[in-house]
Amino acid sequence: MPELKRLHASHAPAVLAFELANRAYFAASIPDRGDDYFDRFTDRFDALLAEQEDGICAFYVLVADDGSVLGRFNLVDIENGTAQLGYRVAQHVTGRGVATANVRELCRLAAQRHGLRTLRAATAHENAASHRVLTKAGFVPIGPADVTDLGGKRGTWYQCDLAFLT
Repeated sequence: MPELKRLHASHAPAVLAFELANRAYFAASIPDRGDDYFDRFTDRFDALLAEQEDGICAFYVLVADDGSVLGRFNLVDIENGTAQLGYRVAQHVTGRGVATANVRELCRLAAQRHGLRTLRAATAHENAASHRVLTKAGFVPIGPADVTDLGGKRGTWYQCDLAFLT
């Protein structure tokens, strides 16, 4: 059974494989990370671990029984009891409730492990699946997202009050 785990240095090869295998799928709904991301993956991965160690962010991976990564679920810009949520799941597990279940689990962890009270997430208008995931996980729309928030796309900010999880 897949398990949501805190990002660790040992996850690097599986995270890279996940990103490469799903690159085209992700690029259809969110801005592509670009070749530089993959060329400098080790440096970027190490920087994420440093940010996590500093408490600025908290990164999680959904790990399958075989050690492969099925999804990434992130809390970024942690400050004053709030953070932004970001997530992505492998194409071959979409439509099965994987994203919704793990966004809900990350909300629980955000409240209980990280002491957060509020999460925000932005999604592009054309990303209907992400709108459904956020709504099912207890997020409510709070206003428009600027095109700079979503790599040039228009969208909506969502927010979730985590008080009910503590």
